[in-house]
Amino acid sequence: MTVVVETRDCASLTDTDLDELANMGGAFDIGAVSKAKEDWVLFTSARISGKLNGFTFSTLERIGGTPCVLLGMMSVKRTAKRDAVLKGLMTEAYHRALMAFPDEDVVVGSRFATADGLEAFKSLTDMIPRPGHRAVGEERAWGKRLARRFGVERYYDDQSFVVKSHGHSGFLDHESLKPGKVAADIAAQFKTVNVAKGGALIVHGWTMAESLAKLGKLVKK
Repeated sequence: MTVVVETRDCASLTDTDLDELANMGGAFDIGAVSKAKEDWVLFTSARISGKLNGFTFSTLERIGGTPCVLLGMMSVKRTAKRDAVLKGLMTEAYHRALMAFPDEDVVVGSRFATADGLEAFKSLTDMIPRPGHRAVGEERAWGKRLARRFGVERYYDDQSFVVKSHGHSGFLDHESLKPGKVAADIAAQFKTVNVAKGGALIVHGWTMAESLAKLGKLVKK
């Protein structure tokens, strides 16, 4: 079955739309999605046979002149089709980046409560943090910028990239179809993330101009 993805302004969401999001299942209740409507600019839905299977609240903007895709909240319904839904939502985010920032490399950032969600970022270049890599000053600076943009800088540790609490106002909510397949070194990055207190890991990476250009050619076909 085909995943149908659509993006519109967050301001266009009605109370009925918000109820549908909250009732989809996943991490976010009506209060969280209502706040996301106010905090973010773009809303993307993913449907299969007309039924909601995933959604994203996001924005495209420049931070210090650098083009960014900020995924403020994403949730994927726990079904056998979840991988296709996740791919559809991320492809749409990248396509929007191409349209907004042609011929530029783009930073993509979000918050994560578990390692499963990192499947969404598997195509990114130079993901930070990542196992076996010691982040340098500019990479840590990006973590701080994103923490500030997500409104959690008070709770953020720039050495570990961990939001110690209050990080669940929005994050990338996805459960892997094969949770046991998550690499041990990837899972280890979440050992200090206290989910019970609203902890999260801020992760960012780059989608390169050439990758976006290739995507644009595929979308046109």
